[in-house]
Amino acid sequence: MKDNVIYKLSKSFALRIIKLYNYLYNDKKEFVISKQIYRSGTSIGANIAESIYAQSEADYISKLKIALKEASETKYWLELLYESDTLSEEEYNSMNNDVSTIIGTIVNIINKVAKK
Repeated sequence: MKDNVIYKLSKSFALRIIKLYNYLYNDKKEFVISKQIYRSGTSIGANIAESIYAQSEADYISKLKIALKEASETKYWLELLYESDTLSEEEYNSMNNDVSTIIGTIVNIINKVAKK
């Protein structure tokens, strides 16, 4: 898994999400969206990890599509946190850039596999 780019990206992002959750929960006293973004943001990598040992190509694509949905949800929670002034523009841009990269990478992988 050392050379699996999407695995590394999603795991690194999950670690950032855990830190974001702790910040939101402990410092900002935000208890609802913090749990939502924690679930969706860490689920991206969990589904990518599952895809590595998929039973078939269809199963592989299915796991990646679930990861894509979770990434899209995470993007939504980030937007809400930013637009509610809970995250600064710098914090938002940094996290949003990461999740956008993950989304683009997943879409590219799905499209490549589908073309086979």
